[in-house]
This record gives sequence, C-alpha cells and structure tokens, in this order.
Amino acid sequence: MTKLTEWLFAAGILIALWFSLLTNKITNNLVTNHYNLLLYSPIIFLGLFGLFALILVLYRVYTFNDCDEAAEELQKEIIQARTDLNRLGFKFKM
Repeated sequence: MTKLTEWLFAAGILIALWFSLLTNKITNNLVTNHYNLLLYSPIIFLGLFGLFALILVLYRVYTFNDCDEAAEELQKEIIQARTDLNRLGFKFKM
C-alpha cells in the first residue's frame, strides 16, 4: 500500500465519520452540545495538517546531512569534464 492510498483511506474514513455526525446518523450528546465545533472541524484539521507539514519540513531541513566526500568527488568530476571538453575544443567563458 502506497502512502497516497494510506492517506486517501484515512481521509475517506474521517470524511465519512464527520458527515455521519453532521447528519445525525450517529447520535452523540457531545455533538449536539458542540455543533459549531463539528461544523468547522475540517477547517481546523486542515490548519493542523498544514502546521504538521510545516514542522515536518523544517525538521527535515534542520537535520539534513551534508556529504563532504560526495561534494569533493563531484568537484573532481567537474574539473575532469572541463579538461576533457577543453581537449575537444570547447572553450569556457568565465
């Protein structure tokens, strides 16, 4: 199961639960007392999801690893490619 299908499955369950509570298919005293909260809960969940996504992206950027060995190897390959191209007649403008 891919992440997309997991997210769509979870969203489908949450939407079905929200709609059944909204249309009183499932009766609950908590729902009748806090109907406005139930009505605006998708907007609240969307905001919380956005906050979660922002925090997750910031955390992953903060803990991103630098790979110095790969950077040095890439620089060597760039120098080698430039020398090969110079040998073939390509001129670089700097």
